[in-house]
Amino acid sequence: MLYREFFAQDTVAVARELIGARVHVQSEGGELVGRIVETEAYLGEDDPASHAARGPTPRSAIMFGPPGVAYVYFIYGVHHCLNFVTGPEGKAGAVLIRALEPVRGQQVMAERRGLDTARFRDRDLCSGPGKLCQALGIDQKWNGAALDGSAPNRLWVAPRRETSVEVVASPRIGIRKAVDWPYRFCDAGSACLSR
Repeated sequence: MLYREFFAQDTVAVARELIGARVHVQSEGGELVGRIVETEAYLGEDDPASHAARGPTPRSAIMFGPPGVAYVYFIYGVHHCLNFVTGPEGKAGAVLIRALEPVRGQQVMAERRGLDTARFRDRDLCSGPGKLCQALGIDQKWNGAALDGSAPNRLWVAPRRETSVEVVASPRIGIRKAVDWPYRFCDAGSACLSR
C-alpha cells in the first residue's frame, strides 16, 4: 500500500507516479479494484484552476493537509469527484483521479452505473471522474477518508505493478483557467481514458 509519505511529495510528481497504481475500495459491494490510468494535478494558491486558489475555504481546507486522505466533492449537482490530498501539510495540493481501468468487481461497477451487466465494456465503467465515483460507490461520506484502508470507509492505493508504463503529459481538461498547464497524466496504452 502507498502510505502518507508517498502522498506528502510534490503534487505533480504524485500525479505522474499514480499512473498504474491500483485503487482498492471495500464496501457493501465487496472489494472493487481499478488501475489508475489518468490523473490531473491541482496545486494551491498559485494555480487558478484549483479549488485552493483563494486559500482555505470550507470546501478547500482539506487540500491544505494532511496528505494521504481523500478529497471528494460534488460538481454540477450531478457527479462526485475523487482526489487524493498531496504535498506537505500546509501547502495545498490534490490529484484528481480521472479514470480507472477496472480490475476486480466489474459486475458491481456495471450495476451501479446502470449498465447492462451482461453486455458492458470495461471502458464504460470508470472512464471519467464522475463515472468512477458512481462505479465505486464513492460520495461525500468518503471525504476525508484516510487512504490507508482504515474503517469506516476502506480505501487504499497499491503501488504500480508494471515495471514500465508509458506515461504521457498533456494539458488538463474540463477547466477554464490555466488550461495550458501540462498537469494531466495518462497511460498512453489504456482504452479506459476519459473522453
